[in-house]
Amino acid sequence: MLRIDPIGGSGPLTQAMATAASGMNTQAVRMRVAAENIANASSTAAVPGGDPYRRKLVSFRQSMDRATGAELVQTSSIAGDRRDFRTQYDPAHPAADERGYVMLPNVDPLLEQADLRSAQRSYEAGIAVMQQARSLYGKTLDILRS
Repeated sequence: MLRIDPIGGSGPLTQAMATAASGMNTQAVRMRVAAENIANASSTAAVPGGDPYRRKLVSFRQSMDRATGAELVQTSSIAGDRRDFRTQYDPAHPAADERGYVMLPNVDPLLEQADLRSAQRSYEAGIAVMQQARSLYGKTLDILRS
């Protein structure tokens, strides 16, 4: 038997909305981190031989909302990408080491833009789920009023 609970609780529409909302929250974090990576794609160290900006990566984990029974996704961690930094020969740069090389961030702007676009589309899909669930709530209430 399909349980429909238009007021709240643990019905399938509530679960769908909770799952969509958690996905939208994680995609918003993913978009923010990608935008930060793009903004710092050319940020070098402040001191000679120092480390430049390190690309950040977002990890997710699955969890269960005990109140609604919904499967949720949450941000697990935001950590630095351990890949090597790029180097460029520029002895006049203030952050150049003793050999004249400047370490540059391990950020690929094209990859970040693709990640940003993917997160945006996932966020938009969450909005579509929320709108559909809201519409179904309204229709359920109309049926119950009849």
